[in-house]
Amino acid sequence: MSLKINKLKQKVTQRFGIVVSAFNEPIILRLLQGCIKEFLNLGIVEKNITVIHVPGAFEIPVAASVLARKKNIDAVVCLGAVIRGETLHFELIAQQAAAGVMKVSLDTRKPIVFGVLTTDTIAQALSRSDDKNDNKGSEAARVAVAMVNVLSKI
Repeated sequence: MSLKINKLKQKVTQRFGIVVSAFNEPIILRLLQGCIKEFLNLGIVEKNITVIHVPGAFEIPVAASVLARKKNIDAVVCLGAVIRGETLHFELIAQQAAAGVMKVSLDTRKPIVFGVLTTDTIAQALSRSDDKNDNKGSEAARVAVAMVNVLSKI
């Protein structure tokens, strides 16, 4: 996905929240670093980025909801990694995290970006969180900025 937001002027007053799952920490740290780095590259001031840590992906929607309801937050990026195991747990967590994030977005009428990796293997998750390649945390930051800009024009 190619978002042409580098040409858009960012308001330095835009404020973003990031909700980060602690589970699968090595992958999550890479996503978080990519997300923050991209926000800074897009002109978002570091003091305008709030990071909230939660235990797992299932807990992301409630923290995103609380954060999104704050007047000084324009959008929330949700970062996590759910990796398939031998049980149904993967499907339940991945589906409910996605549904919860969508509900928060619709309820708050703010962009709530789903940056939760859902992969079959750790190798796939590492590939999607690689800072030299295709970091989904970076992509989530670009989507958040783009959606704040889009919604401000409606």
